[in-house]
Amino acid sequence: MADIKSLTREELAGQFAAWSQPAYRVDQLLHWLYVARATSWDAMSNLPKSLRQQLQEHYTLQPLELVRTQGAGDSTQKFLWKLSDGAFIESVLIPANPGLDGEASDRHTLCVSTQVGCAYACKFCASGLEGWKRNLRVEEIVEQPLAAERGHAQPTRAPAGVMPEGMADKRFRVQNEPPPSGLAHPASCDAHPEPGSFRPASRLIQNLVIMGMGEPLANYENLLKALRILNAPWGGGIGARKITLSTSGLAPQIRRLADEPLQLRLAISLHGATDETRNRIMPINRRYPLRELTAACEYYQQKKERMITLEYILLAGVNDDLKETRPLAALAHRLKAKVNLIPYNKVEGLPWERPAQQVQEAFLAALQKRDVTATLRREKGHDIDAACGQLRLRTQRELARSLV
Repeated sequence: MADIKSLTREELAGQFAAWSQPAYRVDQLLHWLYVARATSWDAMSNLPKSLRQQLQEHYTLQPLELVRTQGAGDSTQKFLWKLSDGAFIESVLIPANPGLDGEASDRHTLCVSTQVGCAYACKFCASGLEGWKRNLRVEEIVEQPLAAERGHAQPTRAPAGVMPEGMADKRFRVQNEPPPSGLAHPASCDAHPEPGSFRPASRLIQNLVIMGMGEPLANYENLLKALRILNAPWGGGIGARKITLSTSGLAPQIRRLADEPLQLRLAISLHGATDETRNRIMPINRRYPLRELTAACEYYQQKKERMITLEYILLAGVNDDLKETRPLAALAHRLKAKVNLIPYNKVEGLPWERPAQQVQEAFLAALQKRDVTATLRREKGHDIDAACGQLRLRTQRELARSLV
């Protein structure tokens, strides 16, 4: 049985026509799903009971279960979600930097997962430590920003033997209070919303980065359909240019993505500007070495005319020597790309370390001296294990110990 959030407006319109339902009922349903963030059929009070019964018989409506959160000092918030089959995934809610007036920003980016685990085994990453389990379904991707907005500043329930973190000094909404960030309360849903007219006046999440657990382009079909739904004015309403997709380097899929109409931003998880360095830490490079990856990125840029970002995690003693800046700068100039330097987040059980602050700053300065547009991320969420997969891995280990 398909989940209702895996369907496009056109697919829903076809089903409603087959049921002899008036066309405006589709927009009422979409209003409940993507504005009110409804989690049950019974909540959709302006839909006829007979239609709600038909929907329940033909589709599931399965929200993600929030089982654990971590809150950082910089207001970064990590969510651990439980899927219907008991698997765990993560999303990270990242606040924008404070404005010039020093006030906290109300703009947020959500880092979204696309797989349970990962098969690409980057040596420094927690996501693939227990291997790849499965691809996320369309609705499991779509639901992450909806659930994050729904669950932001709400209490969570931890699995047996696991206590939520960062919860003691927070105030939470009760279930019958209005949803956060200007979202419509269910009782306020219009009887006949106009197509495309029912976006919230404001929303918590304005940007998506598809760089959570998993390799996004290895789940290509499900991901692209989910992004079309999240981008659509009747769905998530998030602009395509506010969505950044990150890949470890699947060259054929990058070329395929270039031919898609969506104007997504592309980021490459590079982490090394020579085959020698990438081969050491990223097995994918043996399949698609830098020559092939670079050619695919050039094709993407020619088709999209969009700047590419090269993500470069700084690993002490691996890729942080200043000699590495020469090939990195050459690649950045060839691709007309900017470089985002990211100090490594320590993962329990892995030997890698982040370089000292002065090493990070020297690496940045060396790139800038070579006329590269580069930034050094002042890492958000470092105090809550915000790197991909860490909270999931630790929770699974705690659960396993609790059963012994």
